[in-house]
Amino acid sequence: MTDGIAAWFRELGDEGRRRLYTELNEPERAQLQFLWDIWARPEQLAPAARWRIWLICAGRGFGKTRAGAEWVRHIAVHQPEARIALVGASLAEVRAVMVEGESGILAISPPAYRPKYESSLRRLSWPNGAQATLYSAAEPDSLRGPQHSHAWCDEIAKWDSANGRSINAWDNLMMGLRIGKLPQTLATTTPRAVALMRILLGQVDDHEIILTRGTTYDNAANLPVRFVAAMQQTYSGTSLGRQELEGTILKDAEGALWSRTLLESSRARRPAEKPVRIVVGVDPPVSATGDECGIIVAAQLEDGTAAVLADCSVGKSSPEQWARAVAEAAKTWSADRVIAEANQGGAMVGSVLRAAEISLPVRLVHASRGKVARAEPIAALYEAGRVHHAAMFPQLEDQLCGLMAGGKYEGPGRSPDRADALVWALHELMLGQSARPRIKSL
Repeated sequence: MTDGIAAWFRELGDEGRRRLYTELNEPERAQLQFLWDIWARPEQLAPAARWRIWLICAGRGFGKTRAGAEWVRHIAVHQPEARIALVGASLAEVRAVMVEGESGILAISPPAYRPKYESSLRRLSWPNGAQATLYSAAEPDSLRGPQHSHAWCDEIAKWDSANGRSINAWDNLMMGLRIGKLPQTLATTTPRAVALMRILLGQVDDHEIILTRGTTYDNAANLPVRFVAAMQQTYSGTSLGRQELEGTILKDAEGALWSRTLLESSRARRPAEKPVRIVVGVDPPVSATGDECGIIVAAQLEDGTAAVLADCSVGKSSPEQWARAVAEAAKTWSADRVIAEANQGGAMVGSVLRAAEISLPVRLVHASRGKVARAEPIAALYEAGRVHHAAMFPQLEDQLCGLMAGGKYEGPGRSPDRADALVWALHELMLGQSARPRIKSL
C-alpha cells in the first residue's frame, strides 16, 4: 500500500472508517486488518532513511512487539532470501512473545501467508523461502557462527547481563549479520540503565543508528481505559513510572552509594548456592497513613555471599496488617529470624510482631547511626560482589540509588523504608555477630 493511500485512510477518522468497513465484503474486511501501514502509528513504521540499527526505546504497551513482528513479516514477504534472527532474553520468551504472542509473528500474519513454525528446529519458514531462527541471548555462543541478513532483538535491556553475557550475545549477532547488501537489526525494549543500552545509545549519533522514543500513553487508543488510568494514578511521577511507562532511562545520582550499573551487575536469576540462613528485615512505619513498611527477605549462602530473595513491603497499612505481611513473608521463605528496627515504637514493634503469630525469633535493633552510615558497609559488600539480587526489585533499587554518601536521601519518597529493611537484613547476615561465612573446600 502506498503512503498516500495509508495517509488517506488515517484521515478518514473513526466515522469514515466505519462507513468504509460496512461497504466491504467479508474477504475484503479480513484482508483489511492485515494492512499494517494503515493501522500503524508513524513511529511504529521502519524509518525511510537508510539505517543499520533501529532502536525502539519506549514504555510498556507502546506497541513495540507489534512493530517488531510487522517489520519481520514485511522483510520475509519481500525478501525470499532473508535469514532473520529472533533474539530474546530466553527461548521461552522468544516463542511466547515474539512468535506466538498476541502481537507476535503468527498472530499478525494473514492465514494465506502465515509462516510454518517448527519448534524442534527453532525455525519459522515462509512459503517464499524466507526463514527466521529463534535464539536466546542467555546463550551467546549459539549466535557464534550462524549468518543472518536481519535480526529482531526484543527487550534487550532485560537480557542477562551477568559476566557480560548480553554484550557477548549482541556482539556475536552483529558479527554474523553478513548476508545481503544491507543487513539490519531492530531492537525493541523498555529502557533500563544496563551496559548494552548505554553502548547503543552512545552510538545514536552514528547516521546508521536510528532511535525512536515513545511512552505507554502514545498507544492509549488501543489500551483499556481503566488500565491507562490506573497506571497514571499509581505510577505517575515515580521513578518506576518514568522508566516503564515513559520510556526514560534513569541516570545515577552523583555521589549515590549504589548505582544502577552496580545493581545490574549484582543481579542473578537464582542463587547458585544453597541458603544456610534466611532472615526477614523489617523497617516499621511510624503511622498507618504515612510511610511504607519495608519488608525484605535475604539469605546467607554456603559460599559466604548473600542473596536478596524478595521485597514484600506494604504501604499505608495498620500495625496488624504489616505484621501479618511480615509473618507471611517469614512463612513463605522459611525464615530463621525477623530483624526489625525498634527506634520508632520500641517494644510495641516486638509485641505487634508476636501478636501476628510469628513463632520464630524476633530481634529488635536500634539505629545508633544514621541511615547512610549503616548503609555504607552494605554498599561495599555489593561492590565486592558479595551480594546478589535474585530478581529485579524496582522500588527497592530506586531507594538504594537515592542514598547519598554525604548523608542525604534524595528519594523517591520521604524515607528509604525498603532500603533500610535490606540494610538490617544484610547487616545481620553478613556483618553481625551471628554471621558465619563459610568457605567452600577445594
